Amino acid sequence: MDDFIFNGAASGSVAQRLLACNFDVRALRPFIGENGKTYITTMGKNGKLETKMIHNATATLRYEDWKLLDDVIVKAAKPRLKAVGDLRAAGLQYTIPNGMGTTVFQTETMSDIGDASISMDGLRQGANDRLEFDLTNIPLPIIHKDFSYSVRQIATSRNGGSPLDTNTAEAATRKVAEEAEKLLLGLSSTYSFGGGTIYGYTNYLYRMTQILTSPTAGGWTASTLLTEVLAMRTSSQNAYHYGPWVLYVSPAWDAYLDEDFKAASDVTVRERLKKLDGISDIRTLDYLTDYDMILVQMSSDVVREIIGMDFTTVQWPSDGGLKENFKVMCIMVPQIRRDFNGNTGIVHGTVV
Repeated sequence: MDDFIFNGAASGSVAQRLLACNFDVRALRPFIGENGKTYITTMGKNGKLETKMIHNATATLRYEDWKLLDDVIVKAAKPRLKAVGDLRAAGLQYTIPNGMGTTVFQTETMSDIGDASISMDGLRQGANDRLEFDLTNIPLPIIHKDFSYSVRQIATSRNGGSPLDTNTAEAATRKVAEEAEKLLLGLSSTYSFGGGTIYGYTNYLYRMTQILTSPTAGGWTASTLLTEVLAMRTSSQNAYHYGPWVLYVSPAWDAYLDEDFKAASDVTVRERLKKLDGISDIRTLDYLTDYDMILVQMSSDVVREIIGMDFTTVQWPSDGGLKENFKVMCIMVPQIRRDFNGNTGIVHGTVV
């Protein structure tokens, strides 16, 4: 059976439940209460979560089963979200309350105005400036991965007193988290919808670039890298972005960053780079390849993560109720920002 919503009318039990709950995906997380009846938790009109009994759907998971799945999903997602996690830890995120009901996020780039005038009496005529704005769209796609249990698996787990095997749910979550991380890094295919395109650090059109020397090249020293990282910082400063920065590096750099900066030195290359003014941390990202580096100013005018929906698992039955389908999904996309003149605080270093 197909479930769909067209012209405000829902067809199918899943679509009807979503429409009735204003696209609150918690409606697709029914659980069995202590009295054996089916309940869902949704957002009430007062903005608080409410638990209510439903009669048009039968739950197969208990509250404890959902808690087990959710714990596994959060645990599996965190290690794969290093760059995204950095943004969220720094407060560089914007949450859309009902991301399922929004397909495009609209944002503006703002120009600057001229310098202030100086005069003794304030009568000197200054330039009469005004800000200019350019409207852009950012798509809000759902990142998702499916898995399923047969009803017999669930019954066996419940009757045997053992928890569900969550290995598949864990693997599905890792795939979703990896895709969210790659979107931020610009390593996923660009996604376009509604007149907008999602860009990341390495494919953003307005990013600055820096040519790096391969550490395998003849004559390369740690001082070579120091000079090139200083050039990346200068590029950011010349674009009116003055830090603080995080320097992201590919795993290929680790073997060189953890060597002594100089012969018989007690300071590693990594430690020496961290001493540069404004560089708050150096982080290795699994998905960066070759000898790529990214210098990112950690401020909301450069980048933030749009959260339309955090990691969530939903459920629906199929095959006459003999199979329970699950989907791990989230709405997490990067918003890479620039000013009206195209200036940004992202410098992408590559070996050519």
